Amino acid sequence: MNYLSEKRVVYSLLTFIILNSFSTVNAQSVTVTQDDNFEQLLSEKRRINSSITINNRYKIQIFNGNSESSKKALIDFKREFKNYDATIIFSTPAYKVIVGNFKTRIEAERNLNLIRKKYPNSILIKPLK
Repeated sequence: MNYLSEKRVVYSLLTFIILNSFSTVNAQSVTVTQDDNFEQLLSEKRRINSSITINNRYKIQIFNGNSESSKKALIDFKREFKNYDATIIFSTPAYKVIVGNFKTRIEAERNLNLIRKKYPNSILIKPLK
């Protein structure tokens, strides 16, 4: 009988210690310091992303797939076509490599014909209105 009561005391003591440590952890406060430039960079990224996807300019999509393949396609494209702007856009569930920023459809179609020689699956993307 004495052994069971010692065992119960040990379990009670362990339970008390564990519960007490949780309450101490919850009582601590966490202070997060943020670099002053973070908000500025975040605002700039939002501005750039919105101008990429929502404007009245034509673009050409050269790739649609997973993250690693899209990065490779972007690097290959930039190496081959240095005069074009290109970026990766995530559109669920795939990553897309978008190039160019053409004012008119005719300009975009001319460039599409040049790009299709290297990237035959390229498509013209109409601007959102």
